[in-house]
Amino acid sequence: MMWLPATLAARPAMAAAAGFDPGLAGAVWSAALAYIAPRSLQPLTLPQMTMWGLNGLAALDPDLTTNMQDGQIRLYGPNALLLAVPAPGPDGTADEWGQAAAQVAAAAYGASPALQQAGTQGIISNFFDELFNHFDPYSRYESPDRAAQDELMILGLAGTGVTLSAQGGHVVIGAVAADSPAANAGLLPGQLVLAMDGRATSPAQIGNLNAAMNGVNGSTVRFSIIDPEAGDGSTPPTPEAVTLTRALIPPPTVFTETPLAPGIAVLRITGFNKGTGDQFSQALGALMQQTPPPHALVLDLRGNRGGVLSQAVLVADSLMGSGLIAETQGRDPDADQQFKAEGADLTNGAHIAVLVDGQTASAAEILSSALADNDRAVVIGSGTLGKGLVQTLTALPDGGELFITWSRVLAARGWPLQGLGVMPQVCTSLGSLAAQTQLNALDAGHNLMGSTVARERGLRAPVSIDTELALRDQCPAAIGTDLDLSVALNVLNSPTAYQAALVH
Repeated sequence: MMWLPATLAARPAMAAAAGFDPGLAGAVWSAALAYIAPRSLQPLTLPQMTMWGLNGLAALDPDLTTNMQDGQIRLYGPNALLLAVPAPGPDGTADEWGQAAAQVAAAAYGASPALQQAGTQGIISNFFDELFNHFDPYSRYESPDRAAQDELMILGLAGTGVTLSAQGGHVVIGAVAADSPAANAGLLPGQLVLAMDGRATSPAQIGNLNAAMNGVNGSTVRFSIIDPEAGDGSTPPTPEAVTLTRALIPPPTVFTETPLAPGIAVLRITGFNKGTGDQFSQALGALMQQTPPPHALVLDLRGNRGGVLSQAVLVADSLMGSGLIAETQGRDPDADQQFKAEGADLTNGAHIAVLVDGQTASAAEILSSALADNDRAVVIGSGTLGKGLVQTLTALPDGGELFITWSRVLAARGWPLQGLGVMPQVCTSLGSLAAQTQLNALDAGHNLMGSTVARERGLRAPVSIDTELALRDQCPAAIGTDLDLSVALNVLNSPTAYQAALVH
């Protein structure tokens, strides 16, 4: 090892005392390197990843540079060598490389006010930012605070699942969230709420009452409830005491919109969290119980950035009687999966139009491609984002989380979603005149987008960037507009147009 002056050699210990924690940084980076190496889509070596990550020091302080030379990891300041440590070598373990990186970062911290301002968490984060800049924009590190916030968004707030509203001078249950304590207790919309936690309710208190539904996970709330449908009509129904235990409830992601026309229902999915599948089944079930049930469905996925893949699979499963939904492939054998529809079509074969736009991504693209590839729906709108990669998650020693891309998604007919996105069977991003031309052709039994859609379905990974761009130019990504709904109405109202749009 290169000799260092005593002052420089002592800097790592001084840095730890001043606020940088090399032990924590080393543990986090070691765990991350060990997790990434066997799982990343492209093979990466530990030396590669470590040196890429150490470039994060220069991102915080441009006066710092690191390189590997003569078997050493070297840290330079302005015109000076600050530290040289032996590199673990190509056979070194993830722990050895992570600890070496932490030693270099500690020396850099001692010499750089910019790093001292960033602190341990900032240095850890910048290591990952630079690492992922070199090979994958979708892999990411989330700090402990951000990880906790994301978990809350996915799992939801602790609550009862009840939303109260005012009706006829009374407080009533306005809505019950799917798979919530209220739903599991059998509470139903329309039931009167006379009291909450021993206090009489009033319509003037609706805002405060709804706010009080949220609380500490595991705490309870007591209701006095009357079901107007109970009793024999000669005597008023008896109030029932119901105690609910607050639990984590996923935020709502499924919304029933105003029907597009008589018999054409509209459901909007804004994202996919752990409750989306149940929410969708509940909303769709309520629609299909109407008399008469809708004969067509618009599924609005515009602006939906994705989320939990398994929930998109559940939604597809509820609209398909059978068929392949999607499959994933990666270097790690555990990343290879097939998702097939094994349930029942809850719509009994109703025609479906799926609305997408340039912000439709990830799990939403998986859902729309599954329905289109299985001739179960007509996709309408613009080209989608084209995120067809799946991340696996692990917790790190600092409480943060690491998301690593480990598989690519193939649509039901075998084409890759990544980069291509979903090509609509009816394109609206070319303008209203082009859309009308397509509708006229569909009414005559011909789909002008047919050859483009067929070309996409025939592609196999890897797809060159030139091929991706040429295909996407046929229906450029755009933000959704009311034209999407107008086109959907025309397609769903014309059996000839609908069949032609499917592009078998």
